[in-house]
Amino acid sequence: MTLTKTEILQAQAALLFAIILQIVVWRINHGMFSDFQYIIIIVEAILLLLLGVTVGTKNIHGRTLHHSAATILISVITVANFASLSVVVYALITGHVNDGVALLGSALAIFFTNVIVFALWYWEIDSPGLTNRRWTKSDKDFQFTQQNLVHEFHGWKPEFIDYLYISIINSLNGANTGAQALTKQAKMLMALQAIISIFILALVVARSVGILGS
Repeated sequence: MTLTKTEILQAQAALLFAIILQIVVWRINHGMFSDFQYIIIIVEAILLLLLGVTVGTKNIHGRTLHHSAATILISVITVANFASLSVVVYALITGHVNDGVALLGSALAIFFTNVIVFALWYWEIDSPGLTNRRWTKSDKDFQFTQQNLVHEFHGWKPEFIDYLYISIINSLNGANTGAQALTKQAKMLMALQAIISIFILALVVARSVGILGS
């Protein structure tokens, strides 16, 4: 399945925004992060540039390189965001955070990065995703409403923006009427995202508002 230019641009814009959000978190909490974090940013930027160069290539080596770069980039951003959340929560628990504005800014940046990360993974497992590869034989992890309305939406297929919508709604209320998770991996991903989102909103955001109000 070939990706459209719109899908590619949507995903690349989301990835770029996720990298910018990571920079925001690390700049706000510079004292809690090592300079190694900026090496991660450089690696992510290089991988994103590599994706832009190899996208749509017909060469088998180019496709392999694109697949590898996309997989590594999504994985690195995922791990980096979890690490950022862990560092901020640890600082919060140990009482090393007294700036409510900084904490709130970090929480929101981590929250929105989390939305992008899970949207990318939803897109990946349901295929073709940013890697433009099939992960399973069926590649039917989500059933969208449009897919049930065959006559009204003939030939319709989900794009990255559709998975981003799932991720946003799931982050806010843990429920989704736009698509139904069919497989165990889709259900577990949605459950994990909902837990992380509630954790960020209930603990970090609430604490930052409490600091601002004191």
